[in-house]
Amino acid sequence: MKTYSPKPGDIAEKWYVADATGQIVGRFAAKVAAVLRGKNFPQFAPHWNMGAHVVVINAEKAVFTGKKMEDKYYRYHTGWPHGLKEKQAKTLAVEKPGEILRQAILGMLPKTRLGERMKKRLRVFAGPNHPHGAQNPEPLVIETRKPRKE
Repeated sequence: MKTYSPKPGDIAEKWYVADATGQIVGRFAAKVAAVLRGKNFPQFAPHWNMGAHVVVINAEKAVFTGKKMEDKYYRYHTGWPHGLKEKQAKTLAVEKPGEILRQAILGMLPKTRLGERMKKRLRVFAGPNHPHGAQNPEPLVIETRKPRKE
């Protein structure tokens, strides 16, 4: 038995468009991150960039379950003393509608040079319009469980 390793000619660029309307943020982000890594390709190899581009539309319509919109905080440090900044999820959703979904997806990619190249292949748009129609992206159907109406 021989181990298969893909060659550069075996990998073709592929574009997908995923609609985040009504999707749960974490579950949706996990599926998109797996596609960006190339795990949906039969010739997947963890040390290769598989050439998948993902365009996420309607990112502002992704939802959290429970009380995460009030309880979740996004923190970063400016690098200066006492420079820890934080924003509540609902504040961030108003100021930058696609940033919550972008951070969730990027947090699930590898923190390596290969992961940096994968990050460049993600495009997140708050609304339904995107400028990548010329690449003929395939619709990426992602099924997450629907949140309960309370």
